[in-house]
Amino acid sequence: MSNKTQITPLKAMIAAISGYAMDGFDLLILGFMLPVISQHLALSPEQGGALVTWTLIGAVIGGILFGFLSDRYGRVKMLTITILMFAVFTGLCALAQGYWDLLTYRTLAGVGLGGEFGIGMALIAETWPAHQRNRASAWVGMGWQLGVLLAAIITPLLLPIIGWRGIFLIGLLPALFSFFLRHGLDEPAAYRQVQQQKRRLGLGKSLAMLCRDWRTTKASLGIFILCSVQNFGYYGLMIWMPTYLSQQFGFSLTKSGLWTAVTVLGMMLGIGLFGFLADRFARWKIFILYQLGALAMVILYAQLKDPMGMLIAGAVMGMFVNGMVGGYGALISDTYPTEIRAVAQNVLFNLGRGVGGFGPLVMGVIASHGSFMLAISLLALLYLLDVMATLFLVPKQQPTDEDRLGAIG
Repeated sequence: MSNKTQITPLKAMIAAISGYAMDGFDLLILGFMLPVISQHLALSPEQGGALVTWTLIGAVIGGILFGFLSDRYGRVKMLTITILMFAVFTGLCALAQGYWDLLTYRTLAGVGLGGEFGIGMALIAETWPAHQRNRASAWVGMGWQLGVLLAAIITPLLLPIIGWRGIFLIGLLPALFSFFLRHGLDEPAAYRQVQQQKRRLGLGKSLAMLCRDWRTTKASLGIFILCSVQNFGYYGLMIWMPTYLSQQFGFSLTKSGLWTAVTVLGMMLGIGLFGFLADRFARWKIFILYQLGALAMVILYAQLKDPMGMLIAGAVMGMFVNGMVGGYGALISDTYPTEIRAVAQNVLFNLGRGVGGFGPLVMGVIASHGSFMLAISLLALLYLLDVMATLFLVPKQQPTDEDRLGAIG
């Protein structure tokens, strides 16, 4: 007789949101602390950007590894392990003495971070009804922004007091909370049904199923492009914007935190609205709406010089640029069967996050040789690619509950 607690839609939602919030908190405190860490450890701008890039490369590795292990051994079990790994190496960041050991800790923390999104989204898909899956997926996406908002509030207040090493130690607290929250939960019924049928696949077979025919390959490519463009724009903007505002307008850390907080609120609104609209209308049309909105707002934002105008426009830009993440979890869950659902979520999203990880690096290089506004302007071209992928590659069907065990047959 199992002594585990049955996982309900609410418990799955809390588990998924808490883990994703922890990820957002950790990555954005790094963005706020980059100038201080760079000064203390004598890092170049390229090395500072590489800390973020390699965190996200680690996430790609972790996404593939823990996505496969989750499909094979259990969602809840692997979520717990990813949390522990993330917590250990985040704590070790506080002890770093130079660039290379800090880079190593960030990369390994990223491996733990990489499992969070996909496994959490798989939990949502397997516990929530199909007609509410878009909004449930969006709520998980909002969890990331809650973590970012917390980082924007806490870091400016505590960084002058406890330093960057102390902030990394604070990053352990959400991980510990998330670990105890998930402890003792049972696996979703849909997952247990697949396990009883012994539909266990090896890693090679799981990855091969993402490209097993032309229809599936086209879907995987389209979803990968969507995830890449959104992550590139998001990380490029959010990691370097506090530094840019400080250098260009003389913003204090507190004012940069205010800009980030307002932008994040816009992102949360955009994500929540996406889920609501996608459950009522065709999801692919909402993707197109958001992609065109992101293109227009990025072009407009690149022309602004007034700090107050940038504050307001930043919130609207954030709504479109990051609001699209509200649809990825449901889109991927609706496209792949249960036995490879976590692999599909983690591989496609984290490959996109890995490509997006070059956003801070590329924008840092462009900013150092040209201007930050030029770097922002170049993002507009990427959103045109997003539109093409949505129109010609991404699946447009939204299955019902009867399709829960496999959308592409």
